[in-house]
Amino acid sequence: MAYSEFVDREYKPSKDELVALYRVEPAKGFSIEEAAARVASESSVGTWTEVVTMGDLARSIRARAYEFRGYYVKIAYPTELFEPGSIPQIVSAIAGNVFGMKAVRNLRLEDVYWPPGLVSSFRGPLFGIEGARELLKVYDRPLTATVPKPKVGMTPEEYAEAAYEIMVGGVDFVKDDENNTSLSFCKFEERVERVLKARDRAEAETGERKAFLANITAPFGEMVKRAELVRDLGGECVMIDILTVGWSALQEFMEANRDLKLRVHAHRAFHAAFTRKRRHGMSMKVVAELARLAGVDHLHVGTVVGKLEAGKREVLALASILRERKLEEDWRLKILPKDWLDLKPVLPVSSGGLHPGIVPYVIEMLGKDLLIQVGGGVLGHPMGPRAGAAAIRQAIEATLEGIPLEEYAKTHEELARALEKWGRMRPA
Repeated sequence: MAYSEFVDREYKPSKDELVALYRVEPAKGFSIEEAAARVASESSVGTWTEVVTMGDLARSIRARAYEFRGYYVKIAYPTELFEPGSIPQIVSAIAGNVFGMKAVRNLRLEDVYWPPGLVSSFRGPLFGIEGARELLKVYDRPLTATVPKPKVGMTPEEYAEAAYEIMVGGVDFVKDDENNTSLSFCKFEERVERVLKARDRAEAETGERKAFLANITAPFGEMVKRAELVRDLGGECVMIDILTVGWSALQEFMEANRDLKLRVHAHRAFHAAFTRKRRHGMSMKVVAELARLAGVDHLHVGTVVGKLEAGKREVLALASILRERKLEEDWRLKILPKDWLDLKPVLPVSSGGLHPGIVPYVIEMLGKDLLIQVGGGVLGHPMGPRAGAAAIRQAIEATLEGIPLEEYAKTHEELARALEKWGRMRPA
């Protein structure tokens, strides 16, 4: 087939076709249509030359670039091109060889419209937002989490003691960080056992439910063993670095988890390697959509005001993708229509450089169906982690009651000391 057959500006895709929105920047010597045609060809049935085996079926299911707005191009794909329920196969098609083609100087997969036939081939979250709230019995405020800092370097005993102080201070979840798995000085089994005992103590003292997000990231078989250990020790949650373990391992784990019934907290470590550049790679929106299809219960979306790069439009778009059942097309946010059918909503996680002084901004931006994760902003409190956790809860209380933090701090020492140290500073 000639490349020109992969472009049809008059084409009208049906609701049953997958549509990918790309930002296509042609290489020197290529027009936008020529570059887009090569993307459509390479991601579906085409190749660089005519082949004698090109039959009627292959020709009929070719992708078509059909809508052009500046550098932005929509490409429609018949669903026959995809294996239902297989994220690895789908990603290999629409986000595979296309990024290495000479005809494009830069190429970015911005968003995807997922047709009902593909959405229904995935089971989505087992628990989602409702499951997180039900676990903790917290329904009227954002949930909170803290990673004991330093993220690695503590023994299981030290880590569990920090976890206890954090939970007694008022934080809901204690969470392992992305690289704290089973290290020589802090083995997974001992850390989990000690932290869960600390959780029990904290629950008994506070009367509040607490939970531990234990990082089970590892090769697939070991992930399952670690998850089984968490369950056997009385844990209800695990954490996975979903991009470094890969979509295949994640999907397979989610199937195993149908029996384990653990809440799955998804860390997005590695995403910025391909999402941060606005002209090349794949957007975090697509990662969030794939994660919802795969079935995670919580996913990091950024803060805008923290230490990690993320614009307000992007963070709001991610939160909407995770929480809403339906979305209309929005060119300002580069979002294609969404209908997640009966897939449960995912809890957005705002993390990375937060402290009590900027909690109001996060809640104002993202609302109450949110997990606010604060690490250094708890462990760096002048009075210690227990006071740091209390200051976070106080900042949330003040915000929800419409009271300025400085006013609330007059009768809440922990918040006052946090504001003295950090004020409204936004980390860089």
